[in-house]
Amino acid sequence: MFLICGLGNPGKEYVNTRHNIGFQLIDKLSNFYNFSLFKKDNKKEILKGSINNNACLLMKPLNFMNLSGQPIQEIMNFYKIEKDKLFIIHDDLDLSLGKVKIKFGGGNGGHNGLSSIDEMIGINYYRLRIGIDHPGIKHQVSNYVLNKFTDLEMDVIVNKLNKVTKNFELLLSDSSLFLTKIAEEK
Repeated sequence: MFLICGLGNPGKEYVNTRHNIGFQLIDKLSNFYNFSLFKKDNKKEILKGSINNNACLLMKPLNFMNLSGQPIQEIMNFYKIEKDKLFIIHDDLDLSLGKVKIKFGGGNGGHNGLSSIDEMIGINYYRLRIGIDHPGIKHQVSNYVLNKFTDLEMDVIVNKLNKVTKNFELLLSDSSLFLTKIAEEK
């Protein structure tokens, strides 16, 4: 079983913010692959279904970004999910807007959600990094990631998330083909 977890912050004020791109992709995957709500409480929302005959749980941690690791660890332990079956979807300041990269293990780049996960389960899991650009000045990062995308930026993001969703089944079996497909598609 795969656990596919999108990072974000709970609450209407964070909808369509840069930091919530993980939640946006989880919503798209859930609709595209017809997942159904499995469990929801104050710490997490879990949807159950399959992608190309692979049993999957989609998850949104519903505590704030810097506490994402705890509910992820709980679900991994309860369902005995191996770290190489965990995909974390998150925003990445170091990638240009809409750029997508896959990474296994490594540092957290100062991302509070990844830092929390690293503390709870270690660093050896897959990260689906989605570029949100950088504001250019380090002290503006906190406000920047919590701001909403402009209309033009949102067009780029929606287009890229649609490509990622349509080709997501490849990510579970061949990540390089997945990256090629989303780069090729118009």
